[in-house]
Amino acid sequence: MQLGRRSLLLAAAAGTAGAATAVPAAAEPRRGGPVVIGHRGAAGWRPEHTAASYTYAVQTGADWIEPDLVPTKDHVLVVRHENEISQTTDVARHPEFAGRRTTKTVDGRAVTGWFTEDFTLAELKTLRAVERLPAVRNRNTVFDGRAEVMTFQEVVDLARRLSRTYGRTVAVFPETKHPTYFRSIGLPLEPKLAAAIRRNRLGRRECVVQSFEPTSLKRMAGLGVPLWQALGTTGGPYDLPSTTYRDMMTPAGLAEIAEYADWIGPDKSSVAGSSLVADAHAAGLRVGPYTFRAENQFLPPEFRHGSGANDFGDAFAEYALYYRLGVDAVVTDFPDLAVMARRG
Repeated sequence: MQLGRRSLLLAAAAGTAGAATAVPAAAEPRRGGPVVIGHRGAAGWRPEHTAASYTYAVQTGADWIEPDLVPTKDHVLVVRHENEISQTTDVARHPEFAGRRTTKTVDGRAVTGWFTEDFTLAELKTLRAVERLPAVRNRNTVFDGRAEVMTFQEVVDLARRLSRTYGRTVAVFPETKHPTYFRSIGLPLEPKLAAAIRRNRLGRRECVVQSFEPTSLKRMAGLGVPLWQALGTTGGPYDLPSTTYRDMMTPAGLAEIAEYADWIGPDKSSVAGSSLVADAHAAGLRVGPYTFRAENQFLPPEFRHGSGANDFGDAFAEYALYYRLGVDAVVTDFPDLAVMARRG
């Protein structure tokens, strides 16, 4: 009898879990189970990258919160999913900024809209955040127009306040977005991020720096904080056109990553049914797949419930599967569900 996909995944989980017992000390998951990382906060429940989203993530148990970093015209790091902000703010409703709509080439792709690098921080602060996926998460649109665009410093300050409130260290997990592009226009991300890490005296338990571009991570070496190499499913990092993500996930590629980084962050589809977790652990790397979501369209078919693409499926079964696979962290829009699944 041919095994179904779910049976194959479960079999792979059992096999990988056995291999994970030999993980070197440097790759041990934290006590109590995998780290739960609030992806842009709790993006499943609140508009992403807002104080409410980050706060709800921590309130429900997230260990780390993830801000994506892009610069303003006056070179202040702010947190947005992309530098193009028409999907995440109400900028299109501001007639005073209508003339700033333009088309730019970012990482080789033409993008039309409004861009953070064309606004000062003071101007961005006049905008308000909106739900990025209103057709998927209509419930979150009730919060549209209520939150400012945050700076990275404000996220650090919030994480520190939440750490005091809840009696545990909440780490920030910043990602440098399009670092080669921003370097090319004179707004490099790394010096500003490094200065913020030093200024706030962020240590290994309070900050992990993430990027899809190895060059960006290597520019952050020597700060005393862990580095996380994010990995896509197709193509390769923009700064290394001759390298593919597939190459980077081979044992040889993982050994190269381990020379400068402490973690890899693959798409979750690259983990199940593969030896990636065991191979990464053998190289001394921790593994934190992305992005876990509860809606059917983001779940494997065997975990979907009902007929609607945006109905919730069996997210708990998916978390349980990846926890058995031996991952060291999960990046999730629903940190509350990941924490509940971690408790068993």
